[in-house]
Amino acid sequence: MFKKKFLAGVLGTAMVASMLTGCGAASDTASNDTADTEATTAAATEATEEEADASASDTADDSADDTASAGGKKVGIAMPTKSLERWNRDGSYLEEQFKNKGYEVSLTYSDNKIDQQVKDIESLIADDVDLLVIAAIDGESLTQVLSDAKEEGIPVISYDRLIMNTDAVSYYVSFDNYTVGKLQGEFVRDQLDLDNAEGPFNIEFTAGDPADNNAGFFFNGAYDALKSYIDEGKLVVPSGQTEFDQVATKAWDTATAMTRFQNILGSNYSDGTQLDVALCSNDSTALGVTQAIESDYAGTNSVIITGQDGDEANLANIVDGKQTMTVYKAVANEAVVTLDVGIALLNGETPDAALIDGSGWDFECAYDTTSYDNGTGIIPSYLLVPTVVTKDNIQKELVDTGYYTMDDDGYPHPTN
Repeated sequence: MFKKKFLAGVLGTAMVASMLTGCGAASDTASNDTADTEATTAAATEATEEEADASASDTADDSADDTASAGGKKVGIAMPTKSLERWNRDGSYLEEQFKNKGYEVSLTYSDNKIDQQVKDIESLIADDVDLLVIAAIDGESLTQVLSDAKEEGIPVISYDRLIMNTDAVSYYVSFDNYTVGKLQGEFVRDQLDLDNAEGPFNIEFTAGDPADNNAGFFFNGAYDALKSYIDEGKLVVPSGQTEFDQVATKAWDTATAMTRFQNILGSNYSDGTQLDVALCSNDSTALGVTQAIESDYAGTNSVIITGQDGDEANLANIVDGKQTMTVYKAVANEAVVTLDVGIALLNGETPDAALIDGSGWDFECAYDTTSYDNGTGIIPSYLLVPTVVTKDNIQKELVDTGYYTMDDDGYPHPTN
């Protein structure tokens, strides 16, 4: 700021001198005018260079401050798999956030193999990381290895999926997962106008991996939103499969979801019975269900199909009218929250609701100390708010926000 004021002062003084010359010394030669101009230019150039130097120095100082605050500390990030598109985005965003703050980062993917993730975390502990950020493959399988982390004094952030049955988890950062399912159920309610329509409408459910603690929240949120309509007969489930264990999909696998849904169609809809809704908890299962409907469904109506994550193939299906909606979770924002919680832990602090108040985040997030019990007690949680995405708002919610780009054919692609 001082440099800017100095530059303005130099230019102002030069302008006053030029005006006085013009009024009181009209007989001055052109050489004097030239000398004044050169002096003004030199002074302005010098001030500009000093300002640029100061700006560069400030930038270097900011970078140095980040590196100094990191203090050579290491962050270990354990992601479940690269086979689901969203985890590649999560890992990339997390790695970028921590590296930009000067931390050394080790990022692992475990190919959806529980034993491999345990080994990955063991290696991160042996590598003397100062913080662990873990998206668990199986929320029940990390008790022993995280006991080792606790003995070493390493704080653990349970990322997106709640890690169960261990007191080593310091915080949980995720989206409001019950709300994810609730949004799907409410979308179906509104699309079918269930509060006014007579019905009945036929619906089938496809849920996620039983090993993923979130899968139950997704399913329960959706089912609870629709239960009253099922109870009164406006919604009917011809397969009779309404329990989570009946509709779950191991590893969120697309092919598994497709095979199961082909069986449902063959057993319950081959006689021309109309399917109105296929409520799928996420995009990978929705992809399989969509494929089954395309190949095995005898009906000609457009089936409402829900999803979650904003996977590229599913967004293309939404553009093409094959899938109806997805619930998008801005994992870039989830990474920002994880970073700020992680920095607080690395600095020996105990983050709470005040972290949100002082964060300056431009997105909604709640601090929750009542909802998520992992079997050893309530885990303090930072919960972000998901967004419903349809063909009508892809541009606004995904492209205008910078998360995706739109190609010339009107299909969105992730920027990261």
